[in-house]
Amino acid sequence: MKCVVCKHGETTDGFATVTIERNALTFVVKKVPARVCNNCGEEYVDEVIATELFTAAADIAKSGAELDVRHYLKAA
Repeated sequence: MKCVVCKHGETTDGFATVTIERNALTFVVKKVPARVCNNCGEEYVDEVIATELFTAAADIAKSGAELDVRHYLKAA
């Protein structure tokens, strides 16, 4: 797909590091599958994966954690 940010690059399969802040929580997930622009580096995470990450962040925030760093594991 053509990058919507720089409008010049094409995206290819790659990985992103996603950081979500919710209340006192900082949730960092490494090696998230994404499409990455070969020109500007913009990262596009699939909607299904983004929903998984937001749901996980909400659950972790409820536990009272302030920092959680992990590698992405595909949901079963």
